[in-house]
Amino acid sequence: MTATRTPPRLALAITVASLMAALTLTPAQADDGPSVPPGTEPSATAPVEVDSNDPDLKLPEGATLAEPKVLDIKQVVEDQSGDERREDTNADVKFALQAEVLFGKDSAKLNGEAKARISAIAAEIKNQNATRIRVFGFTDNLGSYAHGLTLSRKRANAVQDVLDQELKDSGITYEVRGYSEDYPIASNSTESGRKKNRRVEVSFPRGEN
Repeated sequence: MTATRTPPRLALAITVASLMAALTLTPAQADDGPSVPPGTEPSATAPVEVDSNDPDLKLPEGATLAEPKVLDIKQVVEDQSGDERREDTNADVKFALQAEVLFGKDSAKLNGEAKARISAIAAEIKNQNATRIRVFGFTDNLGSYAHGLTLSRKRANAVQDVLDQELKDSGITYEVRGYSEDYPIASNSTESGRKKNRRVEVSFPRGEN
């Protein structure tokens, strides 16, 4: 009986096929919980042991610590509709009202709902005893930049007029500006983003007392 010699390449192919057939394949399953990048999982122990007596952790002779500094912490609250947004920091309070809840389309005339919203801001200004108030208007990037400047300034003026009537305080100074499409807070590529950018912001220092 004559033995048949298998060519080397065919033998290799048969071996690989045999190995693959011997493997048991199981479908991949996703974890139910959120995934985190490798190496960022929480640990119960510190990743590096710190020696409190290490001379590199001590101030050199004659050195002093810098003056303590309070970091500015920002808190942002936005109502469910997104019509109104409030930002609080250690130094300032800022309200952002979307133009649609204050004005008609391409208009600087306040609607019936606007006064109540502006009155609520005036009440917070009184609560903070603020005497310097900024009222800035903004538009989206539709239309000309020049038209946006005019419209945003007129809208800021309209809001400032109501604040002035509500506060009735000659000691308060106002800074009123219109910025057109400058300083967007969302993308102008979508209508939802443009809606956020069409806004009037009222900001003032907190706790001036």
